[in-house]
Amino acid sequence: MLPEPKRSVVAIPPPGDGPGFWAGAPSAVVWDGDIYLAYRLRRPIGKGRGYAVVIAKSSDGVSFETLLTISKEQMDTESLERPRLVHTPEGGWRLYLSCATYGTKHWRVELLEAEDPKGFDPRHAQVVLPGDPKTAVKDPVIVRQDGIWHLWASCHPLADPDETDQMVTDYATSPDGINWSWHGTALERREGSWDSRGVRVSAVYFTGHFTGDGGGDRSVVAYYDGRASAAENYEERTGIAIGVDPAALTALGSTPRAVSPYAGGGLRYLEILPLPDGRHRLYYEMTRPDGAHELRTELRTGPGTGPGTGPGPGTGYRAE
Repeated sequence: MLPEPKRSVVAIPPPGDGPGFWAGAPSAVVWDGDIYLAYRLRRPIGKGRGYAVVIAKSSDGVSFETLLTISKEQMDTESLERPRLVHTPEGGWRLYLSCATYGTKHWRVELLEAEDPKGFDPRHAQVVLPGDPKTAVKDPVIVRQDGIWHLWASCHPLADPDETDQMVTDYATSPDGINWSWHGTALERREGSWDSRGVRVSAVYFTGHFTGDGGGDRSVVAYYDGRASAAENYEERTGIAIGVDPAALTALGSTPRAVSPYAGGGLRYLEILPLPDGRHRLYYEMTRPDGAHELRTELRTGPGTGPGTGPGPGTGYRAE
């Protein structure tokens, strides 16, 4: 279920032309026949950075109507990064927002709750992943499986100002999606490889089932963003990691699995959305020829997957 840019179309264009203008970092939910998409808009450093998160709705997964725009000023943050949109089992909606703390390299994650995707109110935000003086936390990936909330977040070290672009992915669980318990680093950087500077999980799928004693026939497939240097910051490419434990993922291969054919090669923040008819829609952020980033989408057909499961590599899916 890897992106094939030649088969994709633009869902959301960037807010300007040239490097530093981005539309992307998508999170998608299908509900009641429509697709709801949360994404981040960004301008270059000095011109606004991540200035807004947009909630939009589509009947076809390609053409979106804006429902709500949340600005960085409303969230009292210097910049916004990848959001996470969730429809809860109780029928409500949650929006997890990655927020930069003013004047620092620190990031935190705040939560908004609403009965409807148009109803998120920044005045009622609560911090759910505060990070700490040594660690920035952002870009959460959240999956509810077998009654447990699972989370993978990008974590950056803050002790050395010259090293804050480094990142690993840590794993946490929760009974309610609000109070989280951390279980250490799930995906590490690989020295000497294309992902030696940073790894950020972008999408996770479970196959099989978990048991209370940690057993079961489970396996985990994760897609992640990686880069080899600080110079490649903002131009991460997509790789695959697997494991039998969501807290311990192993990256596969010595090269990225999906890249942009343009500029710095950035193809990141992959989101894979299962559709009710057994197909899947992919969303991702990709660098275009002028260096701007656009949000692109592909529709895939293939064998269906059961509840709580998802696609893995080598499953014979094809693009439409």
